[in-house]
Amino acid sequence: MSDPQVLVENILNALAAGIIIGGLYGLMCVGLGLIFGIMKVINFAQGELLMLGMYVTAFLFGSLGLGTLFGPYVGPFVAALLAGPVLFAGGALLHRGLISRVSGLSTVGSLDEGHFGQLIVTLGVSLILQNGGLILFGSTPAGVRTPLSSRAWQIGPTIADATIFLNKARSIACLIAIAVAIFLYLLLDYTRLGKALRAAADNPTAASYMGIDVTRAHRIAFGLGSAITAVAGGLMATYLSFTPFVGMDFVIIMYSGVVLGGMGSILGAFWGGLTVGFVQQMSALVLPPQLQNAAIFVVFLLIVSLRPQGLFGRSAERA
Repeated sequence: MSDPQVLVENILNALAAGIIIGGLYGLMCVGLGLIFGIMKVINFAQGELLMLGMYVTAFLFGSLGLGTLFGPYVGPFVAALLAGPVLFAGGALLHRGLISRVSGLSTVGSLDEGHFGQLIVTLGVSLILQNGGLILFGSTPAGVRTPLSSRAWQIGPTIADATIFLNKARSIACLIAIAVAIFLYLLLDYTRLGKALRAAADNPTAASYMGIDVTRAHRIAFGLGSAITAVAGGLMATYLSFTPFVGMDFVIIMYSGVVLGGMGSILGAFWGGLTVGFVQQMSALVLPPQLQNAAIFVVFLLIVSLRPQGLFGRSAERA
């Protein structure tokens, strides 16, 4: 195989990997973007919700028997989807017990709109979940075993006789992530619940005058954001090992994607995550793994300097 052919093959495989990984990043960014877009809450514990989604998926697949019921090929993805309802309930309870005290109508008129309290509370939740996870699960890396994670589809020869390899677990996870993102988009745009959530995001006070329970809308939004991030984590668990501190590796990626897409834009959050994944995989062609996040921030700074409102900044006022 000649050097130009190797170069073309590496570039094509990096492009394919960037799209696949970016789709998963996009979904987890949507979870964070939903919470901020509707509630205006900066959630430092979002990475830990991703981590919990991974462990719930592993528990459902292994200990609860979904692996036996659905088999090693379908079971992991069913478990990842079922992690969503589990974390929806957990997120709703977390909002009811803590987040609602420092967000929503209870902070209207306060000096900082509750942002200082939100930062402290969500940071505290993050630390509790990390260390609680360490106590419960230990520090040994876990994973969801599926034969698909070590298999790939082969496409080609293509341009310059190059062959593209698509990891089966990542490819299926990406397709499911896109389907979940489309479902959420349709839910927010075409259902009565979605209209209530968007009204609570645009003007909570006016929404309450129109008979919308803003606190309930925020609780649902926080639960949905937690569930979507958990599903993204569960899908990533099908090909990635993880520990209770895995959220720290992805929380910066989530915030980068949300800001790139435009704060408050759900569609923008997905495209922002897709951009981050694309840049990460393309930078792997020329940079060592330790510098890939640096490449992400270089692109981040370039985009923000040219378009401070983000790629979809016009949607920032609505979720």
